[in-house]
Amino acid sequence: MTADTHTTTPLDEDPAPLAEKTARRSRRPGRFGVHIFLMAVTLGFLAPLLLAVYASLRPYGETAEHGYFSFPKSLSFDYYRQAYSDSGMGKYFTNTLLIAVPAVLITLFFAAFVAFAVSRLRTRGSMVLLMLFTAGNLLPPQVLVTPLYVLFLKIPLPWWMSDSLTLYDSYWAIIIVNVGFQVGFCVFVLSNFMRTLPKEILEAAIVDGAGVWTQFWRITLPLCRPALAALGTLEFTWIYNDFLWALIFISNPDKLPITSSLNNLRGQFFTDYNLLAAGSVLVALPTVLVFLLLQRHFIAGLTLGSGKG
Repeated sequence: MTADTHTTTPLDEDPAPLAEKTARRSRRPGRFGVHIFLMAVTLGFLAPLLLAVYASLRPYGETAEHGYFSFPKSLSFDYYRQAYSDSGMGKYFTNTLLIAVPAVLITLFFAAFVAFAVSRLRTRGSMVLLMLFTAGNLLPPQVLVTPLYVLFLKIPLPWWMSDSLTLYDSYWAIIIVNVGFQVGFCVFVLSNFMRTLPKEILEAAIVDGAGVWTQFWRITLPLCRPALAALGTLEFTWIYNDFLWALIFISNPDKLPITSSLNNLRGQFFTDYNLLAAGSVLVALPTVLVFLLLQRHFIAGLTLGSGKG
């Protein structure tokens, strides 16, 4: 008696693992190319910052003689101490915080109210209202420089709010302008984010007797924490780096924000660019610190709701 023996051949094997291996091999060159491209873009963005840090650690005489891309003979933090003291950054940092922090908080506060009314409440003309807020961001801010300048000179303020007794030459002028220009973008982002929240949560709250304020403050707003953190990071960076509005609406040099302190490091006949690089790095540190502190919430705010229709 002979037993039938069946020998397996490659054709008898399950083709699924083979197909997966083939697809995996075909994806490797593509992923490798994507990684190379991302690394090149990252280096392109970091190159100016790295060059500024490198120049700020070297004496100007050394770079003037050998160039910025030469090998350093000595590195020190002397320029950072000199930049902080010569430009008076401590005072300008305080001025910037007095402008940026209230502006960000007021912007998010008003934007959250409008976004809730547009996205969660059944009101007539909500889409038109959202379009108007969004269209406000399309208007170039330079167009409103002259009308706002004339208007702020005519709006009175009490002595404890402005030394000039008008809105001009006060922190409130810059805060109001930044809030006006940034609230539209925040409303657009928050309204889209609120639409991704489950409607069943609000319906259950309404059944339990929750009013509109409870629905907004205790239910919707806590769920928008990632989006608020992401917007807070962006808004703080944009308002912190603003220079145009302070240059127009503030005449007292002691009230100028941190971006203007770099002008104090420029000489009339000579400018030490290594010293200026050290000052630029010091000015950029607060925004980097805010991003690092809110990085997890910032990334979550950008990705949450992206897969929902």
